[in-house]
Parts: sequence; structure tokens; C-alpha cells
Amino acid sequence: MVKTISFLILAELNFFVTQASLNLSDKKAIKQNIDITPLVMGLSYFHPLSPAIIAYLQKHTIAVTIRKKKLLLKAGQMCDYVYFITKGAVRGYIKEGSKDITTWISVENELVTSISSLDIKAPSIENMQAIEDCEMLALSYIDLENLYTKYIDANIAGRKLLQKYYRDAEGRAFIARLTKAENKYNYFLENHSHLSNRIPLKYIASFLGITQETLSRVRKKLQTK
Repeated sequence: MVKTISFLILAELNFFVTQASLNLSDKKAIKQNIDITPLVMGLSYFHPLSPAIIAYLQKHTIAVTIRKKKLLLKAGQMCDYVYFITKGAVRGYIKEGSKDITTWISVENELVTSISSLDIKAPSIENMQAIEDCEMLALSYIDLENLYTKYIDANIAGRKLLQKYYRDAEGRAFIARLTKAENKYNYFLENHSHLSNRIPLKYIASFLGITQETLSRVRKKLQTK
């Protein structure tokens, strides 16, 4: 599982050292003069950040840009960073033979990472791909762990973020268990309406576990109601 408003505390590091997770021909990293306001606001939604925590984030955060359709992370690679999306959209997906299966979709003010890779140091089982041109703020796993060690309040924000992402995972599991395409899409609209006219239908259909043709029929049916 990997995912999306939010600061998943499962960070990914050493952007300048580890090119396995960031191919610098497709992505650019900038260390100085970074505006971390979106990140601070996103985290403060969960718990107020002290000036010391904000200063720490300012010092250790990296700005990352990635072009549309390029991979942020490839399955089999190690993930060393957690990414906060300030602009654009990212999806997670797996391959089953020739089939491409979207597992999650995230946009601005959400966090993405490879949880299993970050947590147990295992190769990622998912790919992370930019659906649109993206701008992100990245924090390495080492810097994240140091943040938690130095500042107790940071752990409160982290815990609340984990709770939020667990709810998101629960929602994805619920969609997977629904059998009717219309019910799947209605649930998607209830919880992700902001994505319905933004994300390409092929990715939404894949996320819901239905064909694009079926999704088009469901959308047309709902529009005539």
C-alpha cells in the first residue's frame, strides 16, 4: 500500500544519494529557498506545529518536480522519502501480466510513499506515477525519524495522519468488496467527487475494479437521473 491529502508518516529519504527512487533525468530536486507553507498548513490541520518543528522542516525538506506520466517510484525499488503533493496528481499501480491496476490516486495536499518499503525496508510492490505534471515537497525517512525523536508534538501529528490514511485504506477495501459497478462509483463520488472530472476515466475505472466501458455507462446513467 502506498498513498495520498495528507502527510503519511512513512517517509522516504536520501534524494540526492539514492537515485533508485528518483531518476534525476525525469525529476529535479531543490534544497534551498523552498516555500513549505502548504506542508505546514497540511500538518497543522492535524496538530499545531511549534516554531521549532517548522524550522526543522524548512531545513530538511526538498522540493521535487516530476513530469506527467513519469515514475516517482518503480516496483522493486526502495523508497526512502515521503512526498507531499503541492501541485498535480499521482497514482499507485501494480502490474498483473499485461494488466495495469490502479491502487490509489492522490492530489494536492496529500502525502504519498511506499509504506512497506519505508517501514520494513523491502522493495516496493507498487509503482508511483505522475498523472499530471507534479510539484512536491519531500522529507527523507531519516529526517522524519529524527523529527519524531526531537519533537514529541510531531508524533501527535503523525499519529493522526496514520489514522486518516488507515481510514482511506478501509475505504479502498470497501470499494473492492462491492459487487455492483454503480455502487462502487456512487461510493467513489461520495468520497472523491473532486477526482471524478479531473482524473482520466481509465484510472478511475481501474481503481474501482471495473472496465472503462462499464464506468462510462454508469456515468451516463447517473447523468440522466
